[in-house]
Amino acid sequence: MSENQNLLAEQRRALIVDEVRRRGGVRVNELTRKLGVSDMTVRRDLDALARQGVLEKVHGGAVPVVEASTHEPGFEAKSGLELTAKEDIARAAAELVAPGTAIALSGGTTTYALAHHLLDVPDLTVVTNSVRVADVFHSAQRTSGRQQGAATVVLTGGVRTPSDSLVGPVADQAIASLHFDVLFLGVHGISVEAGLSTPNLAEAETNRRLVQSARRVVVVADHTKWGTVGLSSFAALEQVDTLVTDAGLPAGARTEVSEHLRRLVVAGEQEDDGTDI
Repeated sequence: MSENQNLLAEQRRALIVDEVRRRGGVRVNELTRKLGVSDMTVRRDLDALARQGVLEKVHGGAVPVVEASTHEPGFEAKSGLELTAKEDIARAAAELVAPGTAIALSGGTTTYALAHHLLDVPDLTVVTNSVRVADVFHSAQRTSGRQQGAATVVLTGGVRTPSDSLVGPVADQAIASLHFDVLFLGVHGISVEAGLSTPNLAEAETNRRLVQSARRVVVVADHTKWGTVGLSSFAALEQVDTLVTDAGLPAGARTEVSEHLRRLVVAGEQEDDGTDI
């Protein structure tokens, strides 16, 4: 893949992580051929990814990190992963948003990407427990001034998590008093058995409140989230109306998802048959 010589470091590292996860391990010399870069560049990338905790260096290469169900990566550690998939998912999810509706965005790097695609949707009311998501809208308004049709943003209070979400009793109480048309929910893990899960107990409870307050629930999750199980489940798959994911989701997983959800949207592909939300 010599065409990858000029990739940005974050793009190159995202490809490395995807290769390690897909194959269960990879050697340095394989990465140099695949990426068209030097051994030294690959080793620097592996060092950086190991410091972020997203893979483990071994002699001659790298293997996936075996994470405990309580492990919660920070926002920065997750923000450089699956960049193309998250952007595709965000673009597809934005098409589900109608002007003038009340929506909620949970915390997470995929909902953060989605927020950028919603800036031009007029007259939205956006409820979020994500400091990062709220800042997307506030920064846009600071830059261009308050425009007619600009989103009204409601940021819940609460205690900040490593993923920059606000959780806990203050957030739960604020969310319980609200009602929104659609919830766009980022997740740590998704599976048939455990449903939607997170390693953070307080975040699980806040996510339950978000699900309860939403008329429709849309999960935005790249393919690496499938089969991952966190410490605490907060919703069953049957409580989800739509999953928006990327083309990396395996065929077997797509079949399982379709048996439990009303609609599956695979970004970048022709939409699967399903019932509109």
